[in-house]
Amino acid sequence: MFRPIKSPKRLAEKTQMATAKTLQPIMFSSFLGHKSIQSTQPLLHRFRIDLGRRHVSMKLSRTFSGLTNLFFNRRNEDEVIDGKRKRLKPGNVSPRRPVPAHITKPPYVESFTVPGISSGLQIHDDKKGIESMRASGRLAARVREYAGTLVKPGVTTDEIDEAVHNMIIENGAYPSPLGYGGFPKSVCTSVNECICHGIPDSRPLEDGDIINIDVTVYLNGYHGDTSATFFCGDVDEKAKKLVQVTKESLDKAISICGPGVDYKKIGKTIHDHADKHKYGVVRQFVGHGIGRVFHADPVVLHFRNNEAGRMVLNQTFTIEPMLTIGSIKPVMWDDNWTVVTEDASLSAQFEHTILITKDGAEILTNC
Repeated sequence: MFRPIKSPKRLAEKTQMATAKTLQPIMFSSFLGHKSIQSTQPLLHRFRIDLGRRHVSMKLSRTFSGLTNLFFNRRNEDEVIDGKRKRLKPGNVSPRRPVPAHITKPPYVESFTVPGISSGLQIHDDKKGIESMRASGRLAARVREYAGTLVKPGVTTDEIDEAVHNMIIENGAYPSPLGYGGFPKSVCTSVNECICHGIPDSRPLEDGDIINIDVTVYLNGYHGDTSATFFCGDVDEKAKKLVQVTKESLDKAISICGPGVDYKKIGKTIHDHADKHKYGVVRQFVGHGIGRVFHADPVVLHFRNNEAGRMVLNQTFTIEPMLTIGSIKPVMWDDNWTVVTEDASLSAQFEHTILITKDGAEILTNC
């Protein structure tokens, strides 16, 4: 559910990011009326990539985040989008849920520090490592699908978080997002225009919403990471098509994976499919290596790029494209986590953890 970066020397936080010399840093802007307020610093977030600086950071500065909230979010609190749905706004966040002492926790939880991105690929040369990844992937998939059954009008995202939290610990695992860099919940719930990292809160889901539920579990020392976008009630055809095409883009990307394949083919495959349907591809958030650590090499870009690197037998990583109907520019809320589209257009995401095999790629996060 989170993203990647390169190595501790070149990147600094929870995302596995790539090093693209030809790409410029992505700048953050918000709008007040017809005026644009633009920062000279990149949009900094835990799972976000700053290609120009070869650096990843988890937090947006509090000052600039506050400006975003003041000039962008509050201005549009009651704005109606597409003549029906209201612009998303924050609800109340409940206290952090406890985890029993016997559940093994990732090192970043006990240390109370923000983890860096681990350098080196997550390669599993022994049968135990591969089977452990399969087990964590299966559990993550089961939790994801269970969470999807809870998506109904009137259900709050906090209620979904509570159910996910309980299911994970009942299966002897730890919810990887909880406590990661201060993230307060056990799952990410991203509704409508939320691109990613939505914090579960008191907002009830409404008829016609779409919601991405991003689940990561830490089971027996291995992380499994997956997400899917679900329909709430009667969803219109425009939203359904976006979700369908986003899922197709992930499936097509996985289908080209295998030993020796260039990582950049993933981005081209996704971008080509999105272009065919006239959707935007969000660039700031990426896939990542995963295994004993939450985020590691490689950086998996979802858009066309010229990055070097090839897939290796027995490695595990995520692919997690985010497509939008409108703007691909992200705006971060004042909570320093929630990222929404600049124009409040819908966004959808799907994610799988995959294992590179001699025959191609095995999806580990299938039920």
